[in-house]
Parts: sequence; C-alpha cells; structure tokens
Amino acid sequence: MSDRSKGISLRQKKPNRHEGISGPKQISKPTSKSNRPNATSETSSEAPLQRPKAGGGTSDLVKRRYSTRFNQLPDFNNADAPPIPNLPIPQQYRRSRTPSPTKQNVTVNISALKDPRLQADKYCTAVLADASDVDLREYQSNLRRIKNRTSTDLQLNVYQNRTQFVAISKEAEKLKGEMRTLRGLISELTSSLGSAAIGSSAPEPRVSNENSTVRARKQANRSSVAHLEAMWNTQLYALWKSVEGSQKFLPAIPGRHVVHETGHWVELDAATWKARRPAHIFLLNDQLLIATKKKRRVDPNSVNGNAAQETTTKIVADKCWPLQDIDMLDLSTATANLAGDRNEISNAISIRHGNESFTYRIDKAAGAEKANLLLAFRRTVDELRRTLKAETEEISSKSKSNLEYFASRDQALAKEVETLKASDRPQILVEVDGKHQNLRWVETQIDELDSDIALQKFEDAVRHVEKLRQIVKSLKGNSIAQELITTKVDARAHKLADVVAQRLVITHSQLTATQSNVAWLVRLDFDDRARESYLKARTGVIAQRARLCIFEGDLRHYIFQLSFVYFMLIKNTFAIYQQCFPQPMMSACVKWAKEQLDKFNVILARQLSSVQRDSPTWKDCMDRAREHARMMDEVGLDFKNLVSAGIPAEDAPS
Repeated sequence: MSDRSKGISLRQKKPNRHEGISGPKQISKPTSKSNRPNATSETSSEAPLQRPKAGGGTSDLVKRRYSTRFNQLPDFNNADAPPIPNLPIPQQYRRSRTPSPTKQNVTVNISALKDPRLQADKYCTAVLADASDVDLREYQSNLRRIKNRTSTDLQLNVYQNRTQFVAISKEAEKLKGEMRTLRGLISELTSSLGSAAIGSSAPEPRVSNENSTVRARKQANRSSVAHLEAMWNTQLYALWKSVEGSQKFLPAIPGRHVVHETGHWVELDAATWKARRPAHIFLLNDQLLIATKKKRRVDPNSVNGNAAQETTTKIVADKCWPLQDIDMLDLSTATANLAGDRNEISNAISIRHGNESFTYRIDKAAGAEKANLLLAFRRTVDELRRTLKAETEEISSKSKSNLEYFASRDQALAKEVETLKASDRPQILVEVDGKHQNLRWVETQIDELDSDIALQKFEDAVRHVEKLRQIVKSLKGNSIAQELITTKVDARAHKLADVVAQRLVITHSQLTATQSNVAWLVRLDFDDRARESYLKARTGVIAQRARLCIFEGDLRHYIFQLSFVYFMLIKNTFAIYQQCFPQPMMSACVKWAKEQLDKFNVILARQLSSVQRDSPTWKDCMDRAREHARMMDEVGLDFKNLVSAGIPAEDAPS
C-alpha cells in the first residue's frame, strides 16, 4: 500500500487481472503443465483491485485532461501543402449554367399581337413549347396586364372621341347660326343699296372731282356690313335722343333701322275732320312710330328771343305698331267720288290697326312727302313679308332636318323617316330650366347617357333617364317627337337595367351594394326586374351551399348542416330584402321563403324515409330542424310548424 501511495497514474486504473500481462521474460526451463493450475489458483486467490471512487484524485486528473486548452493552432495556410484533388461528379448531379431558352421566349411580344394575321394557336405553341409551369403563369399574368391596359386605353379613346364630337357639333351649330345671321345682313344690305340707288337716280348737278371722290369713298364705306350696322345704330340712338319715350317702343334689336322719316303732319279727328295736334311719323323696317309735339314748361325769366321758340316744344312718342298688323290707305283715291271734300283730304292718309282708324294730313307745301311715305311703306312691308316667309321656311326645314337626323341615328326608328318627310310639323322645342332647346340638344343628352352607361356611372345615367322622361312628358303637342324620344330613352333604360341587374346578381350578399342597385332599378321603373334578379340569385346560393353538405353516414349531422344552411340563408335574404325593397313588395319575399321551405321538406322527407318513425334518430333530426327554423323569428316569420309538412301523413309525428 505504501508503494501505491507514492505515485498515482492513469495506468493504475486497470484491474489487477492485467498484472499477468507483461513484457517478455527469459525462460530458464520449460514450464510443466502441472504447474499451470496452481498459477491460476494463485492468481485467482489474490483479491481484485477496487476501482477508485468518484471524486478522487484520478477523476480530478481525468477532468483536468479533458479540459486542457490548446492555444497554438496549426497553420492551415501552408503554401507547401499539396492541392486538393478534383473528384469526379456524376452526370445526374450536374447543374447546367446555360440560360434556359424558355426564359427568352416567354416575354410577350406586343408587335406580334398587333398583327391582324396572327394565328393564336401556332403562336402559343411556338412560344410556350419548352415553358415550365412558372413560365406559363408569368406569361398569363403579363397577357392579363396588357389586356387591362388596352381596355383602359380604349375607354379613354372612346371618351375623348365623344368629347371631341360633341365640341365639333356645338361649333357646327354655332357656325350655322352665324351663317344665317350673315345671310340676313347681306339681304338687308342688298335692299338698302337698292333703295339708295333708286333714291339717287334723280339728276344731280355736276360737282367737282374732289366732291366725287368723297362721295365714292362714302359709298365704299356703306358697302361694308359693319359700317352699315354702325350707321343703323347711330340712327336708332339719334331717334331715342330726339323722341322722348321712343326707346320704350323701339328697343335695340339687330338689324332694326329707320327707313323713312317725315314731319309736318297733323292728326285729324275721325268724326269732325278737325286738327287735333301735330304729328311726326317714323317708318322703320319692322315698326311704325307716331310721335306728337307737345309744349314744354319753361321758366319765363330764362326765355329770350329765338331760344324760347326752340325749347318750348318737344317730340313725344305716342303710338307704335308692327308693320304686319297695320294698313295704310291714301284717302285721296279712296274718296275720289266726293268732290266737295277732295280739296280737304287730298293730302291725308288713314292708318288702320284692328278696329281702330287714325287719320293724318300733311301740309300742301309738302305734298310729295305723302307719296314718298306710301311708297316706302309698301316696299318695306313687302320686304318684311318675304323675310318672315323665309324665316318660317327655314325654321320648318330645320325642324324636319332635326327630326330626320334624330330618327336616322337609331336603326329602330328608320321607318319613321318617311313619315317625318311627309309631315309638315313646326319646330320642336323643349323647355329645360326656363330655356327652349331643340332636338339636337336632346340628342346630345342621349349621347351623354350612352357615355355614362359605358363608363358605369350609374347615378348619372339614372338621372339622365329621369330628366329625358320629364322632357317627353312636356311634349304633349307633338306625338311624333314624343314617340321618337320615348323609344330612344326606353332602349337606353333597358340597357342600363341589364347592367345594373347583372351587378345586383354579383353583389347580392352585400347590403350597401344591393340597396344602391335596387334603388336604381326602382327609379328606372324596373322594380319587378330587381325583385326577380335578387331572389333568383339567392335561390342559386342556397342550392349551391346545400350541395356542399355531403352525407357521410351520420344522418343527424347531415340534417343539422342542411337545415342550418337553408334557414340561415332564408333569414339573411329576408333581412336584406326588408331594407332594400318597399313594403308593398314584401309578399313576394314571403312566397319565395315558403318555396324554399318546401324544397327543404322534400329533402328531409327523402332522408327520413328509411328511418323508423318516433325512433331516437328520427326525433333528433326533427328537433334539430325545428331548432334552426326558430331563427326565422328574428325577421318576423314563424316556420316551426311547417318543417314536417313534406313528410307523408302516415310517417308524420303524432
């Protein structure tokens, strides 16, 4: 024991059975076999070595050896080390670094798609021959993106073209109005120049070259329409200034001018032929103005000499009539058989307006003025009648052209064109916001309605339809125009109703969208269409959800799912219907709910036909169906007692 305690090493942990194993030793003589068992017995007789206990010095050495740290690491960057040899890689694990040819051809070639002779099948086969699933999905998404962008561009082009068309139409209408005004001015200019030529036909004394040059310059200025208008305006302003109250009878109208002016007239009493007061006659192109002379109150202190005579009288407008409403007679020819009164009325004229008659006489010294007035009056009346006739014909032709244009733009109204050509109708005008509009304006409103329908601006489109229908109601005196506008508006209303009804079918489960769609259809007078579309869509949803309930052997679970689907959807449908449709239309929804309940009862009776009546399974299924039917109480419907109505009487519960 003293030897063991001197030095401790790891080799001493080995058991004593290894002490017999040692290095080679020299053998002096052979060992006999008889001595071997003794040796074995001696070895076995010795007590075996005990293992060191945990926590001893040996375990400390082991821990210390395992926790040794090596601070000096080997140098792995030795340049003298031989290179690592290349290992052969199998062909199946090699990766191709060359780009796939599909990646180059999977892009969308827009120029190829624009070719009108493109064959889609061959093109797709050539481009997508070696494409993978990812490439196909990417190519499909690119095509959809290009399709959406093309659709957006097309809508923008249609809207821009429509805007340009409306602007050009308005410019054309404005140009037509200016051309008509120009034609009227030219005709008035021609008549004025003709009158001036007749008046200047009398012989004139010779004048110098300077005077003739001035006269030629003035005639050249009068030939201008603008100068003629300015001259007429100057004459009218001078008339307003010289005749008090004349502006009330003769307001400023384009083309109105003074044709003839004459004074020295006296108004006579029709009964006694006595003079009443002096008068002044102004003949205009469309009116006849009679003015009288009256005395003016003047301060006597400020009156001196001739100034008093100039300021004591004034001309005041007395009467004014349209030329087409009066008639002017020469009393000298009308009373030729009365020799006694010929001298007194030879210079008198009579103006008749309706049942009234007015007589005026001129001084003998100015007897030629009466003939000039009568001649100017007749010539002006003839020109006025021709102008009015031309305007009437123009308005009639314009009205017919508007009707023909309005009807020819719609193929459904092409048959009405012949009727419009044969009929003689006045101009059709509709009153909108206090203004009169023609059929061209109505056609513009219909174009805007088409644009709103195409862009799905449903609120604006419905408002246009309501406005046009109000216009149709205001056209009570023209049945043809009323029929034309009604046909066009009804066609657009049906088209709009189709789009809104389709949108209602898509968004039937959304309360806000359903309310908007139903409100638009009701305003378009398509409330029945709205009800049928909504209930049909909900019927399809119930059938689709019922087919998703699959019978997997458990009848109770299947009846639970089926009854929940039916009654929950019926309840939601009835709740949305109450908020979207008016109260008088609720009976249709109740009828629809009863039809859906009958369908459920048919399915329930078919499923329970193989189950014994009053069995636990049968009772459990019926209880679950009635429990779900109680959900209808939330919307005011009681269907609990109608759940088993589809089961035959012999199978019904007692």
